[in-house]
Amino acid sequence: MSTLKLQNQQRYEKRFAQLKQENRHAMIPFILLGWPNPEVCLSMIDAFIAGGASALELGISFSDPVADGPLIQQAARETMDAGFDVDQAIVLIRKIREKHPETPISLLVYYNLVLARGVEKFCSDIAAAGVDALLIADLPVECIAEIKPAIDACGLQLTSLISTLTDQSRLPSIVEHSGGFLYAVSRLGVTGVEERYDSGLGELLSRVRAYSDLPVCVGFGISQRTHVEAMVKLGADGVIVGSSVMSKIKALAPAYATASIVSYIRDLSAPVV
Repeated sequence: MSTLKLQNQQRYEKRFAQLKQENRHAMIPFILLGWPNPEVCLSMIDAFIAGGASALELGISFSDPVADGPLIQQAARETMDAGFDVDQAIVLIRKIREKHPETPISLLVYYNLVLARGVEKFCSDIAAAGVDALLIADLPVECIAEIKPAIDACGLQLTSLISTLTDQSRLPSIVEHSGGFLYAVSRLGVTGVEERYDSGLGELLSRVRAYSDLPVCVGFGISQRTHVEAMVKLGADGVIVGSSVMSKIKALAPAYATASIVSYIRDLSAPVV
């Protein structure tokens, strides 16, 4: 196995093992690559790391982001209108990897972006840039065979979405093809800062444990310390925070954003006792 493949497969394993040893949860912030512009985006990612982010989830803008709420949809339109494309996203990922060589990186995309570039080329390009795991938001488990060989060949891991509606018969297949971590959505619907989660979330986490030792991180609607505490107490290994982070970045002038974001990430990263 090449050094690149080995690195791509081990960053998440090492990070979650470290977190478990320290009795800490993972805090994974999300941002669209290139938003609000490439320079500010890179500085915000530096702020995430300075605040104690365990890993990064990065998105590439798409015209029809069906899993995303209004804020991320608008940010995607702004980024695409500025001409920021997949090639530029890969360049930015390389810069992020150079600055943060040990931080696990997951890339969230929609399948049309992968198909437009070609499955093999897309996977090899993002792996070479430093991505560890790929999450394709609109790819059902029944279609994983279309992309799994290319993912495996590049040493990438496939991160999968699960929800309280995930059928028990499909769960083993989802787990079998997944790596890095599983992304559990806290509630049905789209991303955003709506403060609720499905009553069956704890039961979902228990069901997953019966099939897999993979870490499970919860996203959608996580924005406050109390949400983090609730998810960890339900059994989540970590949280993913996107819309709330991006909302704060949008509301702040660049000169003030860094300190505020560092403080916010630090608060959500602090151990739950």
